[in-house]
Amino acid sequence: MTPKQKERLQKKIVDIKRTLASEKRKFRFYDDSSGIRYLPTKYFIRIADYRGGLVYTKWFDKNFPGDSGFPEFLFEWTLILFKNGKTIESEKKAIQTFFSNTYIFDKFLDKKFLTFDKYEGSDWERVSMTNQFGYSLTQSELMDFADWLTQFLTSDRFYRIANKFIEIEHRLKTEPVGSTRTRLVSKRYSLLEEYK
Repeated sequence: MTPKQKERLQKKIVDIKRTLASEKRKFRFYDDSSGIRYLPTKYFIRIADYRGGLVYTKWFDKNFPGDSGFPEFLFEWTLILFKNGKTIESEKKAIQTFFSNTYIFDKFLDKKFLTFDKYEGSDWERVSMTNQFGYSLTQSELMDFADWLTQFLTSDRFYRIANKFIEIEHRLKTEPVGSTRTRLVSKRYSLLEEYK
């Protein structure tokens, strides 16, 4: 990347922050219906400013609590945590990423997609979401992350929680609306809290 390209991406980050700050001053809250809040992580990764990315994700977490994001954003957040040596946090974010789209890590690691009969409640959860995914283990700056992720995804800790998630998603596909479905959905959302 040339210095000029890096400068352009840094300007995009500044512009997004300025737009969001202006929005907050104007409305007293963030009304980011265009979703620009999800873009800076991509730019921080492109310029290899992982420290800046970490500061941004902390700000995001504080200002958009409960915002589940979308798969590529969560993937980027996981990568930023890893690059800052935040291993436990990156494990938890990797699980959240897997929950948001079970195909994204297979796409990144160039593996055959793990497929199973499951509930996919939004387009973000479908395999087609990975068609535009912009990261690969072949990118030299991501090789350390790919090695770490491969080890994590084959760990007992990951398998234990992933299997529970898969079982719930399988049952949700056919479970009608009612108390059992409500319990399954609640259990699905509490799985991340089980990960210690």
